[in-house]
Amino acid sequence: MVLRTNMLLRSAAAVALIGMGAGTAWGQTAGSAAAGAAPTITAEDDQSGGLADIVVTAQKRKTNLQDTPIAISVLDDSALRNRHVQSLVDLQDGAIPSLRVAPFYSRNSALIVNIRGVGVLSDSNQPARDQGVGVYIDGVYLGRAQGLGTALYDVQSIEVLKGPQGTLFGRNTEGGALNIVTKKPTGEFGFNGTAGIGNYGSYKGEAHLDLPAFANVAVKLDGIVTSRGGLVKNPMSGQADFNAFDRRGFHGEALWKPVTGFSANYAFDTSYDASTPLYLQSITAGTLPRAPAQPLQPTRVGTANVGVPQQPSIGKTHGHRLTLDWQAMPGLELKSITAYRAMTQSQFDNGSANTSVYAPNGAFARYSLAYFKQHQFSQEVQAIGETAQLHYLAGALYYREKVEDNAQAFNTMRWNADGTAASVIPLVIADQRIDRASHVTTESVGVFGQATWTPDFAEDRLHLTGGARWTRDAKHGELFIVNGALPSVNGVSAPRALDAHWSRIDPMVTLAADLTRDVHVYGKWSTGYKSGGANSRSLTYAPFNPETVSMFEAGAKMEFWDRRARFNVAAYVGDYKDIQIDFSANYQQYVTNDKGERVLLNTTRTTTETTNAPGTGRLKGWEGDFTLLPVTGLTLTASYAFTYVHIPPTSNPFPQTSGVVVTTPIRIYPVYTPRNAASGAIDYELPLTGTTFRAHLDGNYDDGFYVNYNDPQTGVRQPKGDGAFVVNGRLALTDIRLNGTGATLGVSIWARNLFNEQHLFFRALSPLLGTYGFFNEARTLGAEVNVRF
Repeated sequence: MVLRTNMLLRSAAAVALIGMGAGTAWGQTAGSAAAGAAPTITAEDDQSGGLADIVVTAQKRKTNLQDTPIAISVLDDSALRNRHVQSLVDLQDGAIPSLRVAPFYSRNSALIVNIRGVGVLSDSNQPARDQGVGVYIDGVYLGRAQGLGTALYDVQSIEVLKGPQGTLFGRNTEGGALNIVTKKPTGEFGFNGTAGIGNYGSYKGEAHLDLPAFANVAVKLDGIVTSRGGLVKNPMSGQADFNAFDRRGFHGEALWKPVTGFSANYAFDTSYDASTPLYLQSITAGTLPRAPAQPLQPTRVGTANVGVPQQPSIGKTHGHRLTLDWQAMPGLELKSITAYRAMTQSQFDNGSANTSVYAPNGAFARYSLAYFKQHQFSQEVQAIGETAQLHYLAGALYYREKVEDNAQAFNTMRWNADGTAASVIPLVIADQRIDRASHVTTESVGVFGQATWTPDFAEDRLHLTGGARWTRDAKHGELFIVNGALPSVNGVSAPRALDAHWSRIDPMVTLAADLTRDVHVYGKWSTGYKSGGANSRSLTYAPFNPETVSMFEAGAKMEFWDRRARFNVAAYVGDYKDIQIDFSANYQQYVTNDKGERVLLNTTRTTTETTNAPGTGRLKGWEGDFTLLPVTGLTLTASYAFTYVHIPPTSNPFPQTSGVVVTTPIRIYPVYTPRNAASGAIDYELPLTGTTFRAHLDGNYDDGFYVNYNDPQTGVRQPKGDGAFVVNGRLALTDIRLNGTGATLGVSIWARNLFNEQHLFFRALSPLLGTYGFFNEARTLGAEVNVRF
């Protein structure tokens, strides 16, 4: 009976969400912003019950989303709350179909971010490599994938800018950009506090305090703590479970407005993020032997089959930002953004014991430890102006970053004679050798400008935009440890130096037309690139060049039915050149046991090279977003993304020696890129006596994606991950007035992965080890209480 009920609920959700087109959460209710940053509702909108205007900052000035000729999806604070998004990690369920967020292998402490199939970095622990999607918080670029898993502060919106953003946002935005905007001090007293609990021992506390302005200074303080126990139990007593987190942080901001037209905004934040790795499961067997205590696990499990030593990975970040804004004269605004950020991240990963090769009394359970340290400084200046026919922006950016890393790996467990049990190998981590270590300093300088001309003869309906950015990147560093010693190349042992620089111009041209008040069309050509660098897992630390994207996009943004319906669509096609491709060569030694089975003795680590693919790749796809207010209080949203990426066949750059057998170019498959993805949501709001009832249900679909190109040594095609349909929901009673206090109370229940759907989002195949991978997270649910005054 329980199973039948679950199937009926799942079917009903699928009909409601997929049947309407399935899409991203663009809107919640007519009165709470259909998905926007700082949404504003005019009196006309409010009276007509139409969709709210959505104000975005994608062009470094505030504009209406519907008038902005860029493909943008936005999640506002209401959408994030309804989906129970606590960090960027939680966006991996596909709230925005063309955006993919995933952990680097098993580590939530370093994220992979991908838009339209571009931006993926197969290894996020690379000091001299960059990602192709830029992440910004309040105008400040975050240079590393580490630290992105920390808890989000009081977010106003997350804008997802799709396609190359090289002109206004610069380097490492070839796939697009995530622009996170936080709420600013109001200068009026206010408090917003939330407390919650959930399954797996989870709890949450969040407080946001606005203080009254004093001496023209408004102050806002934010604090958050959120924690969850592991989703997979570690049988070893006293050791951390798998896929747990403990996050906390503080954010303070002061806004000073001494005179009309000038403001100084200072912000400080600090955060702590402790997380444990995902649990790797073996699905099918390979040719190498497995221990009896290592049964295959083809479905998601709640307890690991073998306990291992495990501890949380600790990330600590802090930063300062000072934004100066001066209205120098009517039509001219000058802005300065100065920022310093620092981050340390330890990564302790012992989640892969299931793929260990068995030998009687043999060691296994490879503990992978990586340490990362980074600090960055950036200074950006902007001049934002307008005349009757011209809107323009000019600026410059200086960015400097220093990154260090090192890594260790060693076995922590030993099988008994028949493989039915295992014991811990007594070890002191500090005594283990450093397998690899490197450092790099990056300096980047950019100058950019963009202008939009609206000619008189077109009656303000035609807009021509042109812009360009010149950038110079320089990277200086060295790889000074490989396999516990100095790198040795051609018989010479010495640190391998990186001393490279690149210059580039990224242009952009857009032609937009307002066909009517509610129908806007545009065509856009833009470029972007991901910086060159070097691979710290290689033996040679040889530099590779930047990769580039050139894309043409055509789109339309429409509103109709008295602004109760909104439909935005974009199609694009582009060239993808000099794609940075990784090849790994595991120089392995085996012996044959008395049963004729191959047993692994040794693997030389740090053997990954990055090369630029020859020829030209191809990008194409289309996206659609639909929002509908059919009746008062009911909002339906739907989004779909079709994404196609072709990468030219590429040759293995390794010398053709023992352990490397591929001699012809092999096809490279796009990773973290589903061909078809969709997301949809239903939101309902009903005013009741003394309260408001709100209900939210969203569903997110993709048809699976690759996470490995293929086996670079054999050319074996890697399998694609499973397709997925994940449903989230929330029910709430809000605006309950507490008599005599001026405060309001809200209570809610929420669920992520409501139907406990399971799929392998990460699936890999090795002829020796078999098929293995990571399952998505099991159902989580909880309840929250919110107080505002």
